[in-house]
Formats: sequence, C-alpha cells, structure tokens
Amino acid sequence: MFLQIKNSRDLVKILDIQELIDPNNDIVHGQDQEGQEEQETESFQKENLEFPSGESLPRCWLDANYRKVSMAH
Repeated sequence: MFLQIKNSRDLVKILDIQELIDPNNDIVHGQDQEGQEEQETESFQKENLEFPSGESLPRCWLDANYRKVSMAH
C-alpha cells in the first residue's frame, strides 16, 4: 500500500499493513519512493501520512481511544 507524506507529493510504500492499522502504533515503517532504486526502510509518523488522494487516515488507525471520545459527546 502507498501513502503520501502530507504537504508533499512524496509516496511511501508501507511495509506492514498491521502496523499501519494498529492505533497503538504512532509510527509505521516504509520506503520513500524517490528515484528508481529501492530506498532504505524508514520510520514515519502516522499523523504525517495521508492517502494519495489527500484524504486523512481513518481515526481508528491513529487513536486507540477514538470510541471513548466519540461516545462521551
């Protein structure tokens, strides 16, 4: 799966989807897709990533307590 770094056009290939959807992880490991050669694996803050369409990541991927907050209102 590819995500985009916010405020840029840089794509990141996500290496572990489970890591991405786990709201207890603040970071995800991936490879920046610059140039033609495969890049080294790096850590990316999930809050700095979005879908290539510009859409934000689902809140349930970012916040382990998202249900508690929304039920309180």
